[in-house]
Amino acid sequence: MGVVFERPKALTEEKFSYCPGCHHGIIHRLVAEVIDELGIIDNTVCVSSVGCSVVNYQFFATDAIQAAHGRAPAAATGVKRASPDSIVFTYQGDGDLAAMGTAEIIHAAARNENITVVFVNNAIYGMTGGQMAPTTLKGQKTTTSPYGRDSKREGNPIRVCELLNSLDGPAYLERVSVHDPKHVIRAKKAIKKAFQLQVKGGGFSLVEVLSACPTNWHLSPLAAIEWVKQELMAYYPLGVFREAGEVDGEC
Repeated sequence: MGVVFERPKALTEEKFSYCPGCHHGIIHRLVAEVIDELGIIDNTVCVSSVGCSVVNYQFFATDAIQAAHGRAPAAATGVKRASPDSIVFTYQGDGDLAAMGTAEIIHAAARNENITVVFVNNAIYGMTGGQMAPTTLKGQKTTTSPYGRDSKREGNPIRVCELLNSLDGPAYLERVSVHDPKHVIRAKKAIKKAFQLQVKGGGFSLVEVLSACPTNWHLSPLAAIEWVKQELMAYYPLGVFREAGEVDGEC
């Protein structure tokens, strides 16, 4: 009998440390499958962020470095410029990228650095206890907005793809989700396109992935998926915001 599914070679055998129902594991697998399919494992460098995925260097079987809070795009820029033949990607959450690393992500995108960013948006700070993030929805309750986010007091949620799309630099921006099999397939296509673009020297790419956080949303895994569909996707619409052009026949 032929093998129909196996662990990607770009993932180690380390067990994931994420909470039940968290989508980081799915996203990790998609990134690893893309690395395998493109045959780039030997020259890929992962730049880890600070947050729930802070130890993802234990899970990806690639070279990896750990950046300080929000500084992954800056660290990735340094690696790519020092070693242009390396395929460099950052893996960042919304607190790391959209709060502590706002300057880094904006300027990396504005310069059109030839790196790939996998941005996981679960609308909350996960690792540190469920505080309000820049992506937290209006009215959403968190440990630091117990009565719900008030736009008059805390401002409005930041749409990262739309923000970066206002710049001239980025080559490819897309928002996807992994809440069901159909969207998982679409998410993998987007991630693969982002990596292909870098291989071809096409410039800055960012794939934003909407993700569930059942623990800090205080929902069951199934209810969290419904919240992604009904609430998160309503404010953060899926789609391509900056088209990279044709990559190996794929648009």
